[in-house]
Amino acid sequence: MQLVAVLALEDVIAADLATPVELFGRVRLPDGRAGYRVVVAGSESSVGAGPLRIMPGAGVDILERADLIVVPGRNDPTAPTSPEVLTALRAAADRGTRLMSICVGAFSLAEAGLLDGMLATTHWLATDRLAREYPSVRVDPDVLYTDNGSILTSAGASAGIDMCLHVVENDYGVAVAADAARIAVAPLHRTGGQAQYILRNRPTQHTANLERVLAWIEENAHRRLTLTDIGAAAGMSVRTVARRFTEETGQSPIQWLTGVRIRHAQELLETTDYTVDRIADKVGFPTASNFRTLFAQTVGVPPGAYRRTFRPAS
Repeated sequence: MQLVAVLALEDVIAADLATPVELFGRVRLPDGRAGYRVVVAGSESSVGAGPLRIMPGAGVDILERADLIVVPGRNDPTAPTSPEVLTALRAAADRGTRLMSICVGAFSLAEAGLLDGMLATTHWLATDRLAREYPSVRVDPDVLYTDNGSILTSAGASAGIDMCLHVVENDYGVAVAADAARIAVAPLHRTGGQAQYILRNRPTQHTANLERVLAWIEENAHRRLTLTDIGAAAGMSVRTVARRFTEETGQSPIQWLTGVRIRHAQELLETTDYTVDRIADKVGFPTASNFRTLFAQTVGVPPGAYRRTFRPAS
């Protein structure tokens, strides 16, 4: 039996903490034995978790004996982690103990310096911030989880389930993992990655200088627009509007336009029964094949698979 220590830090996200507790805690081997012993550990006797209070059953010292340490996210991912916990995480990594973060728990691993040079992910709303605050981390915003061997990271809470099942499969094989997936009422392997959950190309405070033209693109994305059209709507030369988009969005105007069209297509796939060809035409793609290709490249799954995920058959 492996010992799993789930860290309960102040302001922990309850769902992030509950996911590994419940999933690992219910794993059963073919002979009926438990696959894992799960403990909740913390440096304080009681921590807040939104409207809840959680009392860890063990102190941080139990991390010295753990086979796997799970770091859930906190509502403020940039809040400093206690020196005691950071020291314990570093010592565990030095021993070769597996560590995994759920959602924005990656910030704590990054704060400890354990993600330097590694591929990592976190909730899509926080990937830019993680990359900005920890530039030595190779952040992948599209995947559900990353596995660097002894250090794993996941996206949001539901992606934590995917990662936990991945760990179970590596530890005990596909049959035990499939049984754990059935208990969790979750697929053992989910189609696509985090990319299909991202809301793309929404104006933010970082695009304030482009506010007028971005609003215009929202209203006119269904038209056959050119870079010249976008420049005219912005009241700028083609060269100037291209430079402004690169500076403020990191994309060209046409890339931004494509992202808006993809988002509009996602909305139609979720809320209507329109055919894929009709959606392609309504949101502004020149051909249905072009739409299918760009949608799959951007979202990670074809339009039909996306619809099955977000608009189940009634």
